[in-house]
Amino acid sequence: MLPVPTFPLSDETATLALGAALARGLRPGMVVFLQGELGAGKTTLVRGALRALGHEGRVKSPTYALVEVYAVSRLDLHHFDFYRFSDPREWIDAGFRESFNGQVVSLVEWPEKATGQLPPPDLEIALRVLDSGREATLKSHTPAGEQCLAAITQHFPSSAS
Repeated sequence: MLPVPTFPLSDETATLALGAALARGLRPGMVVFLQGELGAGKTTLVRGALRALGHEGRVKSPTYALVEVYAVSRLDLHHFDFYRFSDPREWIDAGFRESFNGQVVSLVEWPEKATGQLPPPDLEIALRVLDSGREATLKSHTPAGEQCLAAITQHFPSSAS
């Protein structure tokens, strides 16, 4: 398993650049958990990935819609936000099981709100707000996650911890 790198993110531009690096490693069927408090930059990271994949339209948080669907470049990408879930079983009621089908890239904000329902992630990205900006810590859990992490570290400067 690769070391767990931490990426300093001094501003929004750095978060967008990390998203662009993430886009290079995404493959069909991947599940990426995006963790962090409100305002940590999860949607900004997704925006960076989508821009790198060629999406030119608006990228908004799916907090109210629960999912935003994008067909970009070589991927079908679903951006989920489970912040409003009060019970993990709401994920089943929402009918999202079909989205995790080995074809769609799933970027999931607030995955802990659907604990026990989601498939395990290939990659976890934890964003933290700091006095000097933000930082992202990435952890791979599968070979696909390791390949994605390798692509990210190749295209984004890291201070591994």
